[in-house]
Amino acid sequence: VEKNIDVFAITDHDTTAAIKPAQAYIQSQALPLKLINGVEISTKWESFEIHIVALNVDIDAPTLTSLLTIQQQKRADRAIEIGLRLEKNGFAGIYQQAQALAEDAQITRAHYARALIARGVATTIPGVFKKYLGRAKTGYVPSDWCDMQTAIAAIHAAGGVAVIAHPGRYQMSNKWLRKLLSQFKAAGGDAMEVAQPQQAPSERQFLGELSREYDLLCSQGSDFHFPTSWLELGKNLYLPKDCQGVWQTWEGQAGDAHE
Repeated sequence: VEKNIDVFAITDHDTTAAIKPAQAYIQSQALPLKLINGVEISTKWESFEIHIVALNVDIDAPTLTSLLTIQQQKRADRAIEIGLRLEKNGFAGIYQQAQALAEDAQITRAHYARALIARGVATTIPGVFKKYLGRAKTGYVPSDWCDMQTAIAAIHAAGGVAVIAHPGRYQMSNKWLRKLLSQFKAAGGDAMEVAQPQQAPSERQFLGELSREYDLLCSQGSDFHFPTSWLELGKNLYLPKDCQGVWQTWEGQAGDAHE
């Protein structure tokens, strides 16, 4: 509300646990906010971990809840293994520290990143990933997520829209990105995230062009996990010209469609 946002989505990784409490709080406080139900599903495609955001979903749909239960167990197992690997490399108690930061939520690599920053080994989350948590680094544990087709099918079964999250962040060539978008579209994918904060204008323009080339709707996303000095909720999320917003598939309301 302070940021003048009136429509937003909560899309936590592989869980919808925060949505009902958020809805209840919005109603109890009579806040002028519309919450779009969502979740960010981790998938495996080729050798890449690809995140598929579900927007405007029925969070109680059986197919979706079943998939998320499996995903959450995989995530819990992975979090333990990350902790073990970091412990072996001198970070005693790091799992417990990440667990404390997560509170009642699933432990993610972002929690480990915050724990490592608190220990002074880096100053930013990207810096931690580069040194410890990224591919082939000390704390990296390969994922065993579902495939894109499974995620998209579950999203559609729940009445939602399937969106590729942050396509510019997967460290793949443009050739591979085009292959990803082509297969995502063929699998029934609906949209791609085009606009993010701290994004080069040229990248946003290029992603907008790809959305039109592959006939995909466009999403905006702050990728806001928690307050930081380098990321502000709802800022700098304009869509390039001729991009059709994904929100037009439900009520025609614009908003911050990925957190």
